[in-house]
Amino acid sequence: MPCHNEQLNAIDNQDHAAKQVRFANSVPPVVCQDGDSTEPCERALNSEVQQQIGPQLKLLPLNDQIRELQTIIRDKSTSRGDFVFSADRLIRLVVEEGLNQLPYTECTVTTPTGHKYEGVKFEKGNCGVSIMRSGEAMEQGLRDCCRSIRIGKILIQSDEETQKAKVYYAKFPPDISRRKVLLMYPILSTGNTVIEAVRVLSEHGLQAKHIILLSLFSTPHGARSIIQEFPDITILTTEVHPVAPTHFGQRYFGTD
Repeated sequence: MPCHNEQLNAIDNQDHAAKQVRFANSVPPVVCQDGDSTEPCERALNSEVQQQIGPQLKLLPLNDQIRELQTIIRDKSTSRGDFVFSADRLIRLVVEEGLNQLPYTECTVTTPTGHKYEGVKFEKGNCGVSIMRSGEAMEQGLRDCCRSIRIGKILIQSDEETQKAKVYYAKFPPDISRRKVLLMYPILSTGNTVIEAVRVLSEHGLQAKHIILLSLFSTPHGARSIIQEFPDITILTTEVHPVAPTHFGQRYFGTD
C-alpha cells in the first residue's frame, strides 16, 4: 500500500513508476480472461448487473484507492494487520456513502463571525443493525461517523439438518419500525442470510424501503436474490463479482 512505511527504490524505478500513473478520471483497463481485450471487464459486469437489478443496487464510484483496498482484501498473502486496516478503510467509505442515502433536513446556523449559513442536518430516527458475526466488523465504522447511533444485532446461522438460515438471536431498538435502518453485512454471497434478516425486521414492523444494506462485496446472484425478495430495499456495495471473499469474517477476527 502507498501508506506503508516501506523504503521504495524511487531512483531505479522512476520510469516504471511514471508508467503506472494515471489521472483519477481515467478508466483503468482490466484485461479480460481471453488476454486480448483491454475492455474494463469488471466495470462492464457491474454496469450490467445494475441494469438487470435496477436502481436499488448502488455501487460506490470505482477509483484507484478502492481498487487497491479490494485487491488487498482478496489477496491470500495479505497479513491480518493489513487486512483489518484495509477492511476498516473500505468499511468507512461504504458507511459514509450509506449516510448519504439517509434523509436530511435543511437548517440555518450562525457562524462565529455572526453570518448565517444555510446547511443540512440528519433527520432523527436512524439506527444500525449488524448481522453477526461478520457484520460486527462494520459497527465501529458507523460509530466513528455517528457517535450516538443505536445499533441492534441479529444472529443467523444455517440449520445443520435443513441447511436453511435460522434466527438464533435478535435485539433491536423497541421503536425500530419507525426508524431508517443501516443493515450491515460485508459479504453477500447467496443472499440467504440477509433475506432472513430482513424478514425478521419486517416482522418487527419495519418496511423494506426503510432499509439500506451496507456491504463490501456482492455476487450477482446474492444481490439479485435480495432485490427479488424485497424490491424496495437499497443495496450499497463496492463491487459485484461472481467470486466473493467469503473468508472475510475469519480473516478480520483472526479465526482462520
